[in-house]
Order: sequence, then structure tokens, then C-alpha cells
Amino acid sequence: MSRKSPTVLPVFLVLLCLFLLAFYSLLLSRSAMSSSPVELRFRPQNLTARYKDSADSFNHVIREDINELTHRTRLVTSIRRPVDSFSVLLPNWEVLVLVSGENPLASKPRDGGLYCLFPRDETSPANFSGVLPFSGAVTFKCILPNRNRRRQPFRQPVLARFPDKESDASFPSPVMPRWDFLAHECFSTETDVVVFVKGLNNRQGINKSPEEFSCVFGYDIKNAVRTAVTSSKQEVFRCHHPSTAGSAAAERIKVSIEIKSEKLVVPSVAYYTTPTKRTPPNSKPKSLLCATTMVYNVAKFLREWVTYYSEIGVDKFILYDNGSDDDLESVIKDLNEEGDYKIERIFWVWPKTQEAGFSHSAVFFKDSCTWMMYVDVDEFIFSPSWLKNSSRPSKTMLKSLLSTSSDRSTGQVSIKCNDFGPSDQKKHPETGVTQGYNCRRQAEQRHKSMILLEAVDHSLLNVIHHFDLNVSYYSWKELPLEAAVINHYKYQAWPEFVTKFRRRVSAFVADWRTRVNPMSKDRTPGLGFQPIKPEGWERMFCDVRDERLKLLTRRWFGSETATGDGFKMAWQLASGVV
Repeated sequence: MSRKSPTVLPVFLVLLCLFLLAFYSLLLSRSAMSSSPVELRFRPQNLTARYKDSADSFNHVIREDINELTHRTRLVTSIRRPVDSFSVLLPNWEVLVLVSGENPLASKPRDGGLYCLFPRDETSPANFSGVLPFSGAVTFKCILPNRNRRRQPFRQPVLARFPDKESDASFPSPVMPRWDFLAHECFSTETDVVVFVKGLNNRQGINKSPEEFSCVFGYDIKNAVRTAVTSSKQEVFRCHHPSTAGSAAAERIKVSIEIKSEKLVVPSVAYYTTPTKRTPPNSKPKSLLCATTMVYNVAKFLREWVTYYSEIGVDKFILYDNGSDDDLESVIKDLNEEGDYKIERIFWVWPKTQEAGFSHSAVFFKDSCTWMMYVDVDEFIFSPSWLKNSSRPSKTMLKSLLSTSSDRSTGQVSIKCNDFGPSDQKKHPETGVTQGYNCRRQAEQRHKSMILLEAVDHSLLNVIHHFDLNVSYYSWKELPLEAAVINHYKYQAWPEFVTKFRRRVSAFVADWRTRVNPMSKDRTPGLGFQPIKPEGWERMFCDVRDERLKLLTRRWFGSETATGDGFKMAWQLASGVV
């Protein structure tokens, strides 16, 4: 009879030990990131929180009093004052550092000279990123150094000047939460609180019951005020206001979502503020039609898009800026100063939060916009009838596509898209996308929508630029191609298209480099998972030559050059392009 090898049992024990060690490390990492209320605090400088003295303090919101810091401070030798910051790990090893706007380091954030000081004596330059519009936090980005990437859990850096002189920073620092498990924004309406959270409803179309969660208000997690969650859809959670009976409401309170079954509170950089009273009726009239989109580095495209849409009926533009580092701010400033445009930029740095951003716009701008159009900067709506009947644009054109007085139940108008290919272009056309790209695919693709904001469902659920509606009264109208169509300049010249590989903005669409769903409509036919230019890219996606919008925009916005051998478009003349 054969005998078992004496080495089998030791090998088995070694493998079992390795498995148990890995499992324990993973469990410890999640616990460290999510369950310690002390490590995950982020307060404005010298701001602490406590309950108002009361026999029944649980039913009252937490007040905030300016006195002393109660957690570990980190001194910066160049300014000799405590720096209270909070950091979040973003994709591609980027670290987002949030600092109170009252902090001395935030007074001149663009001056540079700042560094992230990490454990193990590693540093990384910190560059100004932007100011969060609702919390007022000033943000900087730095890169997590290589040696710190190999040690988990990841630790938050110290924001400092002259790191070679830094001697007062103490480690270990607090654990650094990740961007994909985070409460990142909050908005208070008159009737409830809307909290935006990543990491709870992760699968499109599958949303957990509101009863599984609570809203948590306050810094002390154990004694914080909790209210019921009334809606849980995608990354949007709606809940009741905390009680303010018998006391003045706090102006600023940390808010997050708790998973009841796990007694786990999501790390948060979001703040609750009491709702402000509505502006008296008729003091500031609503815009009839606004446009919202999420953007990243679209400075070179923006003037054409804004010029076109403002002339056919968009009253106001709202750009959710997903961390642009081009000249977007200066282009917006120039356009606004010209006097004919109203453009508002919302610094929305959080990765893969397009749906959350659109939900935010639907509730935040409800009092200032009647209808909201959701199209991207490479998408242009037009009606074929305009080519035949319109010698110049009119601000009533888009509005004529909305519901009429006899059709007031329409809450959403959808328009189909034609996807255009590179059209033999090797770089961005100087005359703009409407002039440079004129060859498209045969079949129309997805649709984009214009939404009556009062018709949006309470959940704020949206998918691919359209919203769920309050169906008890409002209906959805889809326009035929003869009435209106969207030219989507999707597959542009390769140097422009390759920038899409940075990251997809949708929470539920896989990034280009992620090896899943190869046959999805969100993928590009003939293109793999790497930014490698396919042979013959310039001639791809060209089934139909379509120059209708090219001719229309040239008629409306073009003028002959001085030599008479070409055209200049209005967006070229205004931006100084020769």
C-alpha cells in the first residue's frame, strides 16, 4: 500500500495560514477605514461639535462651537499653526487633500510650494485642484509615493511647506478612505436632506431598501443624531431633517449614511446645513431652459457649444467640472464677461459620479430653471426643418420642441443621436466640430433629454441623460428624427478621442481599460482595452455623409475670410483663432 508523502500536511497548513492572514488583513483594513469615528473626522480648523445641553439631546441636532481642536494636530513649520486636513485616495494613486477655507494654507492656493508629507519620509508636490462649492473646502492633489502604496491601510498625508524643514509631523496619521466608499456631498431642501454617497448601491438597476440605512448627523458617531432614509437610488439618499425643536439649528454638521446591519458609517466629507428660506415669488424669474453637462478639459470645445446653444434658446449653462486642468476657468470667465452668456461652473471633483451630478443639478437648480437639457459638449441638437426655413438662429427654436400649452403633461422630451466618426481628421478642426466632422454611422444610437424639473421623480434616478418621472401626472415624449436629432461627435480625431481613456464619468459604465463588457454599446467597435490607434481610424464609422448641420452653422455663424478663399466661424473670431 502506498503511503502519503510526509510533505502534504505541512504544505496544507502553510496555505491555510496564508489564507487566514490575507482574510484578516482585508477585514482589518476595512474596519480601520470605516469604523473609527476619531480617525475619519474632518472639521474646519478649531471647530468641534457637541450636543446642546438638554434632557433629551438625542432629538436635537449637534451644535458647533469654536474652541479647541480635540484630535491630533499637525504643525507646519513655515506658518506655525495647526493644519486640519482630510485626504481621500482617488484612482491612479492621486490623493485629494481637503483643507478648510479658513486655514492659512488656503489663502493663496495657487501660489504653489506645498507638499504632501507621507509616512516613511516620502513627499509629493501638492497642486491646487479647486474649491468645493458647497463646503468651501480648498482642495489639493498629490501622488501617493511608491513605498506608501505597498503598505496598507493607506495613511493620510500632512500638507506642508518646505518638507525638508518639517519636524513636527507625527505618524501614524489617520487612515485614508477611498473615493469609492465615501459620502461626498449634501443638499438640504425645505422638506428633506439629500446625501450623495458612493459605495452602497453599486449595481445599475439594483438599489437597496431605504430601511437598511440611516442618515447620521454629527462628529461623534456613537451619540450622533439619526433620521430615517426615505429613498435609496443609485448614489442619492434622501432622509428627514434632524430635529431642531427647542434650539437654534447648527449651520454646519458632518453628515453620512449608516449601514444599520453592520453598524458601519460611511466616511464623509459632506456637511449638512439648515435649509434657507426660499426667495420670495417673482423676485428672480426662472430661466425657461438651462443646460447641464459634466466636463473635463473641454476648454477648446466650449465656445462653439455655448455660442450655438445660446443662439437657439438655452438661457443658462451649468458645467459640473470633473477636475479640469486646462484653460476652462479662463474661457468661462471670458464668455461671461462678454455679457451674452450665463455660465456657472460647479467644481465636482469626485470620480465616476455623473449620475449623482445630474441628480444634484435637478434638485439644486429646480428653483432657477424650469427645463433642463442634458447633453454633452460634443452633442448638438438641430431640426432638419431649420436648414430649409431659417436664415438665422432664433432663441425660440429649442423651446418649440418642449411641451405646448395643450400638452402640459409632458415632463421629458427625448431626442435620438447620430454618432459621427473622425471624418478624415487628424487633429481638432480649427473651424470646430460642426464644420470638421461630416460622416456618421447609419443607425441612430441612444437618446438625450430635456426634462421639466418639477416632473423629476423624488428619487432623482437618472440613466444615460434621462430621468425617472413622477408618472402619476407626467409623460415622456420621444421626438422623431424628422423633428429633431442630435449630432454626437463621438469618434473624433485620434489625439482628441484618446483622452477618453483617462476615465469614464458614469458610475455604472466600465472604464476603457477595464477588461469587462467588450460588446457593450459604451465600447468603441474595433478598439480594445488600451489606447492603441487602430489602423484606418480616420475613415472608421463613416456610413453616411451628413453635412446638414455643417451647412446650417456656416450659414448662421460663418463669414468669409479677407482673402475670400474660406470661412471663419464666430467662435474662431471671438477666441482669436487665426
